[in-house]
Amino acid sequence: MVFIQSYCENSSSISQTWVDQGISPCFYFTLVPAILLTITFFLGTIHCIFYQKYGREMEPKFIPRSHLYRFQQAVSVLLLVQFVSGMVWRSTSGGELPGYVLLYGCFSALSWCWAIALLRVERRRVVLMDRTRGHSAVLLLFWAVAFSAENLAFISWYSPHWWWRLENNQEKVQFALWLIRYITTGLLFFIGLKAPGLPLRPYMLLINEDKHDMENVRQSLLGRRQENQSTWKDFTKKLRLLVPYMWPQANFFLQLRVIICLILLAVERVINLFVPIYYKNIVNELTDGGSWKTLVIMVCNYELLKFFQGSGKGTSGFINHMRDFLWIRVQQYTRRKTEVNLLAHLHSLSLSWHLSRKTGDVLRSIDRGTDSINVLLGQIIFNILPTIIDVIISIIYFVTYFNAWFGLIVFVCMTIYLTVTIIIAEWRTKYYRDMNNNDNKAKAQAVDSLLNFETVKYYNTQNYEVNRFKDAFLKYQASEWKSQAALVFLSQIQNLIIGVSLLAGSLLCSYFVIEGKFKVGDFVLFGTYITQLYGPLNLFGSYYSVIQNSFVNMENMLNLFEEEIEVEDEVNAGNLVLKQGKVEFDHVHFHYSNGRDILRDVSFTVLPGQTVALVGPSGSGKSTIIRLIYRLFDVHGGCISIDDQDISKVKQTSLQCHIGVVPQDAVLFSDTILNNIRYSRISASVQEVEEAAVAAGIHNEIITLPEGYESQVGERGLKLSGGEKQRVAIARTILKAPQIILLDDATSALDTRTERHIQESLNTMCSNRTTVVVAHRLSTIIGADQILVINEGQIVERGRHEELLLKGGLYADMWMNQQQAQDSDSASDSESKDRGSEKLQPPSGHSSH
Repeated sequence: MVFIQSYCENSSSISQTWVDQGISPCFYFTLVPAILLTITFFLGTIHCIFYQKYGREMEPKFIPRSHLYRFQQAVSVLLLVQFVSGMVWRSTSGGELPGYVLLYGCFSALSWCWAIALLRVERRRVVLMDRTRGHSAVLLLFWAVAFSAENLAFISWYSPHWWWRLENNQEKVQFALWLIRYITTGLLFFIGLKAPGLPLRPYMLLINEDKHDMENVRQSLLGRRQENQSTWKDFTKKLRLLVPYMWPQANFFLQLRVIICLILLAVERVINLFVPIYYKNIVNELTDGGSWKTLVIMVCNYELLKFFQGSGKGTSGFINHMRDFLWIRVQQYTRRKTEVNLLAHLHSLSLSWHLSRKTGDVLRSIDRGTDSINVLLGQIIFNILPTIIDVIISIIYFVTYFNAWFGLIVFVCMTIYLTVTIIIAEWRTKYYRDMNNNDNKAKAQAVDSLLNFETVKYYNTQNYEVNRFKDAFLKYQASEWKSQAALVFLSQIQNLIIGVSLLAGSLLCSYFVIEGKFKVGDFVLFGTYITQLYGPLNLFGSYYSVIQNSFVNMENMLNLFEEEIEVEDEVNAGNLVLKQGKVEFDHVHFHYSNGRDILRDVSFTVLPGQTVALVGPSGSGKSTIIRLIYRLFDVHGGCISIDDQDISKVKQTSLQCHIGVVPQDAVLFSDTILNNIRYSRISASVQEVEEAAVAAGIHNEIITLPEGYESQVGERGLKLSGGEKQRVAIARTILKAPQIILLDDATSALDTRTERHIQESLNTMCSNRTTVVVAHRLSTIIGADQILVINEGQIVERGRHEELLLKGGLYADMWMNQQQAQDSDSASDSESKDRGSEKLQPPSGHSSH
């Protein structure tokens, strides 16, 4: 039978907040459920009304299936059952039942019923105007307050009215119920930050997404849209990327530096504790009239500690300087390894990715990503972690040396501070990510306009390009303003929280000094310690924002690392053993990412030393065959073999070292002509380079230049003409001396006279070598051993020049069309010459003197 004789136990008053070295259970178990019920009932009701009025039902396909969400629900139900069962247990255990126990059980059960209802509402309905993602502030605040309230129980560690002694069954049961509440509320809060049951992106972006835009998404630089997802998403993946760079593998001296830095970090935490203690002792000695010798020792020790500590904010002390000095090599290792690995990864990506990339976008992502790793390591290890350790030490110290009230003030301040920081920083993330995207677009726009400088000049669109860059930069600055304004707002809220807690602690300490319970030195100790603690804590929000910004910056770089390598060597791939150079296509099928077939059932053989020409309309698949032989892509059906070895089973490097390619559009490095030719064989001598240039017909032009072979060709070879660039590329291939040669319309950029000269050089280079030629001018491949006519991805005709003409098919039509075009051009030239001659004749009727 239940007996309720009074609201509080032992006829005590609810106004007594502190009883026997702890919080009064009557006060605590009245205040906590009242606050929780206020949050859920009033704010939750407004929240539900808002969702009902301005929201709509989410389509099931956009609601993620998540085990974590089901775990959220199960934990919430467990808490509800725990409150009800706890109230029932107290009712049936016999004896007096205080009124606050009944109120605590009922109010808490109602609060968690509302919380479960809010969780279901947010999963089923969505506010269309909301551009963010994740749980609402109401639920996050509710979970944060619930978890913080359970932490307040530690303040009453020494109180006999609580359950910490575990002396009887009642205290053991209460402790078990509290342990369940502590673990479950903590889990709900931290899982709630991830919001596993809600879409990863704002709902409006999901429903407005173009279903046919997947190819464009894939071909974008980063290949993923991350506008508003939490920066803590895929945290373990990001952490796995960071750890190898923080702990240098196979480098003992760098590892030793990391260990020493961590030791210095621990020493600094100890010094931070003793600095205010020594300061307090000095003040007390001065107040009490201590001896000069004792004061000298204390002051010297204090100044020595201050020398090691510096300003107390981790910026100017001897230990910090030493730590920064030792960390320089670790930072350099991190940046070097990141950029080298990323460059190697980008070079291993397929041609299709490089054709669709934006150079400016990639460069900005690399720069920000590599910088962010060093920032993350420095902020987490040397700022965030020390600050959290200092807060824990301060709470323990204040509770043990002063009393629980000071620990409570620090704890409540820290809890509110961290909760507000996380919520506002998560809200600010979308602005910072938007700023990054706009920054990428602005820089990509600038790089594109500079790379296409000639086109801009030809069409007189300088102002248009400048205005495009200006518009992109204005968008970047607009998002930058939002990001910076949100950061200022966060800083002001943090200052307010710290200021209020500092005021409360100072007033309480002053009261104890007046009452004679504390000395003046204790007030100085509190003020010094709390100021020393709040210094870095005041920057905690900035640290958190920097970490979030770094994670956002890392996302672009991580996406580059995650780009799949389409053409990879097999695990046990061997080297290509080139014997004669026979190339064979066996029923090859290939298509690009858009799914359209480029090659369909293509089969042909190029015997050693033969020349096979590929002709046909534009877009028929001729250049694709060249790329497949060089293995820039892997076939989707059939097989390509060289000397009866499947090229997909051998190492790419061994394959490509035996093949020389002269592309249709030759691109040179911004270097000297000598180095551009020697690029195919870095070890080649100057004489060998000159011999290759002579064979390519460009040596005489090079030596007429003021600097000869040391002349700079400019970015992408813009200082040379199209024909000169093509001949440099041909000389580069001649120097490589490959057994298999691929010519992708190599003479298309040359005039007729130069083409004939180059053709002779190519014939000399290709003699006794397997050669595959893509040609548009049919006159250049008359002497080919076999001509393949390709149309719509299939070989429609094959044979020698004379045989194909006799067939009267597609090749014959192409030949006749080109001959007619040449005859027309010749006639036009003759007509022009005749009109020029007539103009030079004297007028009729006049004699020439």
